[in-house]
Amino acid sequence: MTQNGLKRGACAIVGVAESDLGEVATGLSPLDLMGQATQRALADAGLSLRDVDGLFATTSQSRMPTLALAEYLGIRPRYHDGTNIGGCSFMSMVAHAQAAIQAGLCEVALITYASTQRSLGRANVAAPDANPYESPYRPLYTASSYALAASRHMHEYGTTREQLAQVAVAAREWALLNPQAWEKEALTVADVLSSRMVSTPLTVRDCCLVTDGGGALVVTSADRARTLRKPPAYVLGVGEDVSHYSISNMPDLTVTGAVRSGAAAYAMAGLKPAEIDVVQVYDAFTITTLLFLEDLGFCPKGEGGRFVADGTIAPGGLLPVNTSGGGLSYCHPGMFGIFVLIEAVRQLRGEGGRRQVAGCDTAITHGNGGTLSAQSTVILGTEATV
Repeated sequence: MTQNGLKRGACAIVGVAESDLGEVATGLSPLDLMGQATQRALADAGLSLRDVDGLFATTSQSRMPTLALAEYLGIRPRYHDGTNIGGCSFMSMVAHAQAAIQAGLCEVALITYASTQRSLGRANVAAPDANPYESPYRPLYTASSYALAASRHMHEYGTTREQLAQVAVAAREWALLNPQAWEKEALTVADVLSSRMVSTPLTVRDCCLVTDGGGALVVTSADRARTLRKPPAYVLGVGEDVSHYSISNMPDLTVTGAVRSGAAAYAMAGLKPAEIDVVQVYDAFTITTLLFLEDLGFCPKGEGGRFVADGTIAPGGLLPVNTSGGGLSYCHPGMFGIFVLIEAVRQLRGEGGRRQVAGCDTAITHGNGGTLSAQSTVILGTEATV
């Protein structure tokens, strides 16, 4: 099946890696972390910098990231793409890389990102744009934007604070199975509810971490992928949507563009939600997990809170969600989407260790950019699904 000329299974992710994570050594820059992740991802794939002829990169700490990174790595790519639509940029880059590979513009695409926001302070690396309709009210960006969505969901559907807290608890339970996760202590619903309030109704435990770190992916054609070191994660379906920029212009605070991006990805993949083995979604805040589970079809609109209430998405639950610990407990260096893809690939390869989902052949990954503004979905599968 095809989507905008992209052929199901024509390309695959063949290498994945993180840079150092958490709070990195003094003096390391985003380019240093991109370089770390790049070398590790290429080694994972059994390739070298000489093989890379497509470069896809973004960061909030460089005005021209592909130019800066090409110089840093010492490569001259035939094709480059610096798309920046926030945390879903990397899912979109997977689709763009596939388009470039199918068109013969490149053969091996490197997708990478990094941030040192914890070391430098988040305010120094991601200052918000001025907005005449929002700035006078002095919102706490971006927490206040997502708090609006959470409040509206609670008002319309009866979602409770306890149900939102279950998302954070499930993420922490997964993180405790991940040696690379930042958070190492157990978390309860009571802990979430009693934590410092950030922007009503969201406490600090409803909000993502602030860490340093970077990641990298290597994408190539399916034919070449089959000759490389690790089992390929085939790109089965992709979809994108942009609905607004500022939260005050969001058409419906309880419905995201994931409805459209997910539908496009499912159509290209020829799959339904019930056929997905593992779900990896951008969880900058607990409310985003609920919204994406609803909008990607895993439960009806408004039922997200009740869906997660009994450990459904935690280890041992019916639907494995954010098995790395997610942005809530694993890491969150500003734009988390690339780490969603990295974890999905590892699950499909059977490399999850204690958090491995048995019989994992399909994974849906979903990224979110801005204030629920841009959405991008990628469905991946093993050789058995192609």
